[in-house]
Amino acid sequence: MNTFTEAPHARELFLTSSGVDLAALQEELIQPGYPAKAAKEYLARASDCFNEMYRSGTDIRGVIESKAWFMDQVLKALWLRYDLNPEYYALIAVGGYGRGELQPHSDIDLLILGKDDIPAAVGEDLSSFITLLWDLQLDIGHSVRTIDECIDRAKDDVTIATNLLETRTIAGSNSLEAALSARIYSDEVFTSEAYFVAKLEEQRARHTKYSGTEYDLEPNIKASPGTLRDIQTVGWITKRHFGPEAKSPRVRYHFLTDEEFNILLMGETFLWSLRYGLQMVADRSENRLLFDHQRKIAKLLGYEDSDQALGVELMMQRYYRTVLELAGLADVILQYFDDFYLNPEREQKTEKLSNRFQITSGYIETIDDGVFDRSPYAIIEIFLLMAQNPKIKGIRSTTIRLIRQHQYLIDDSFRSDLANTTMFREILRTPHRLDITLSNMLKYNVLTRYLPEFAHTVGQMQHDLFHAFTVDAHTIKLIQNIVRLENGQSKLEFPFASSIITEIPKLEILFIAGIYHDIGKGRGGDHSELGAIDAREFCKRHHYSDRDTQLISWLVESHLLMSMTAQKKDVADPEIVYEFAAKVPSIVHLEYLYVLTVCDIAATNPKLWNSWRASLLQQLFVEARRALRKGVESPVNREQWITATKQEVRSELFRGDFSASLVNELVDTLDDEYFLQESVEDIIWQSNAILAQEDKTLPVIEIRDKQAEKRPGFSQLMIYLRSDEDLFAATAAMLEQLSVNVLSARICSVTGAFTIGNFVITNSNHEALTDDPERKALLKEKLSEALDDPDDYPEIISRRTTRAQKSFSFPTEVTLSNDALNHRTVIEVVTPDRPGLLARIGQILYTHNLSLVSARIATLGERVEDVFFITQDNGFPLSDVEQCAQLQSDICEQLNELASIET
Repeated sequence: MNTFTEAPHARELFLTSSGVDLAALQEELIQPGYPAKAAKEYLARASDCFNEMYRSGTDIRGVIESKAWFMDQVLKALWLRYDLNPEYYALIAVGGYGRGELQPHSDIDLLILGKDDIPAAVGEDLSSFITLLWDLQLDIGHSVRTIDECIDRAKDDVTIATNLLETRTIAGSNSLEAALSARIYSDEVFTSEAYFVAKLEEQRARHTKYSGTEYDLEPNIKASPGTLRDIQTVGWITKRHFGPEAKSPRVRYHFLTDEEFNILLMGETFLWSLRYGLQMVADRSENRLLFDHQRKIAKLLGYEDSDQALGVELMMQRYYRTVLELAGLADVILQYFDDFYLNPEREQKTEKLSNRFQITSGYIETIDDGVFDRSPYAIIEIFLLMAQNPKIKGIRSTTIRLIRQHQYLIDDSFRSDLANTTMFREILRTPHRLDITLSNMLKYNVLTRYLPEFAHTVGQMQHDLFHAFTVDAHTIKLIQNIVRLENGQSKLEFPFASSIITEIPKLEILFIAGIYHDIGKGRGGDHSELGAIDAREFCKRHHYSDRDTQLISWLVESHLLMSMTAQKKDVADPEIVYEFAAKVPSIVHLEYLYVLTVCDIAATNPKLWNSWRASLLQQLFVEARRALRKGVESPVNREQWITATKQEVRSELFRGDFSASLVNELVDTLDDEYFLQESVEDIIWQSNAILAQEDKTLPVIEIRDKQAEKRPGFSQLMIYLRSDEDLFAATAAMLEQLSVNVLSARICSVTGAFTIGNFVITNSNHEALTDDPERKALLKEKLSEALDDPDDYPEIISRRTTRAQKSFSFPTEVTLSNDALNHRTVIEVVTPDRPGLLARIGQILYTHNLSLVSARIATLGERVEDVFFITQDNGFPLSDVEQCAQLQSDICEQLNELASIET
């Protein structure tokens, strides 16, 4: 945004630090002989010096502008080796280099400009010059053209026209560049309005490419929304309109307030710092802020870990806040520019809404500039009107500015004013657009002023692969999920939740719980408890009843209860269901909690919600509701449950073609635990498969799919074989070879030395094996081969670890405890996600002669949090302290080794 004249201090610092003598440089580079070696040495010395200036905290503007200035000196000296008439030929910097900016690995875009057609002899000199620059291994982008050729190309390509808006003479006469600029800035190439339209369309396409969000976990700091390209777009449009005479950015941006100009300036400065550090760390031209580099850049910029957050999280929070503010400001500038400079005479259709607001060409605006001074409550009212009027496209730029200027009015007195609290409650009662309304309030800093406790969440991220969004973006997506459930848009994606939400009496209670469920993150302590305190204060200020307040605070404090139970515990176990139901005050609480949980999970990570997780939550909800209706003071009788399940299974199987004796024989030999843990539907499916195996060939292997519209399904794998074969370890290893994911596993014993294994599986794309009979046949074949001989253990292969996974590594944590009620040992494993992980754990259990009863597999981004229920070969839990210590040590050692494997 600035020019070289604004960086004299950095230039002097560079000359002093590097010891470069400009006169000596020019003298050496124009001497006879080939100057590539000397030029390389100068550039290398300069690069080291500029990098050191960056590390020591020298103003980034001075660094990158001085870097471009020094490149000019080298190029000018090399140009002077050729005896070219300066009145006819000029070396021109264009594009970003033309603006006087040069990052460590930026392209150096050059235009060799000729007054007329270039003779062959001159062409040879120019070719020699370009070859010399290539020998220096510079990232050169070049063109050799006359002024007329430049104009002809610019007319056909807005990108070329844009590059030529930013020119600077390095060597030769300035008159050539001036002649080119006079024509480029004229209507001969693009009118100001046509150029504006072209660049706006270009920006829309770019935003679409990057999903239209500022909250990408690995953003492109040059091209993502709110980043450098948005700033440059605004700069190009103003340059084209005001012409080359308006050289100073402040002159071009004279229509901005000082505050707006400083936001633009400071945002660009911060993004420049990030980009410089990124290219230093990556040692190449790189604009993607990849996980691999984020920690290193944060350290370079001085961000340190604290008790509340990692240094990299603090840096990324600043990034997200910066680009969010820049994106909002760019929208205001472009809209204002269009209205007041390009189309001032355009006819505006106006419709009066109230004594304070009107709609002009689809945008809401104040009647006059004094509305917020006279009626401060109008700052909230404008968003309520937008929520109630779907035809309103947005807020007019002049009114956005007024909102920014009057934010100071939103203080404690404003927040407690009955008129304002009443209007905010009314906003919560207009659910059809609540996510959009809150997004707009957030964009224009009204939400964080009105709910100051929410300000901490803006741009707050967690440096992992599990949380795909910052806390504020996640919260808005959660609200959006509730809105879509309520209006029926998500009926196919969340059918059960769509039916439950119709039972919820007050939707605004769910919205408030959604707003506050993660508001305590990053403040130290339990974020659920902190959020519940904030929620109670909100309810008190907004005059909610004690009953509603208690429900909201309970939902916030317990918002992880259902997901953690379904994820880490066996929801088929009546005891687990009873334990969960005992923590839920009523069926109404359960219904609210279920919908909140579904919307929370789906808003955390797009890849997290699937049919398997949906089925677990639905099962837990149904069983908990049954327990609550029956009364949690009357716990489930395990024997009665088992007897009832057996009777239902026999009745169903008797209806088939199997004899009663065969049915009874199978049911009588199946372990009681099997009837306690499995659903009647699954038991019947598996029993049919076993009974239908007429030749009694083992193992019996069956696969069926559970498909769901609008979300990935899953498949169920059943294996029936002799107990002396290690089912889990061998199966896990073979499934790993075939790139099949295991979500859950349960091994049940059968009297007579047989075992039934139940696995929930998906393909490598986390989908059911639906419509892939060849894959299913191969899976059956390979498993049969692996399981027909206990000594034929499948090889555990090491597949390639993804780039993102490699960026996250931490020591494995293993916790052992005994479940006295179910007589088994519980192993909890938290470790980095790596290919071959489950197979390796299966092998460890195998070598320790331990039997797996069941397993819950949970992959949460870059980490897994798996729970294994095991027994010794005698069916009892572990009791030997030394054996437990050795098992824990072996798991940690092997999984830590696995985390470092790279193939």
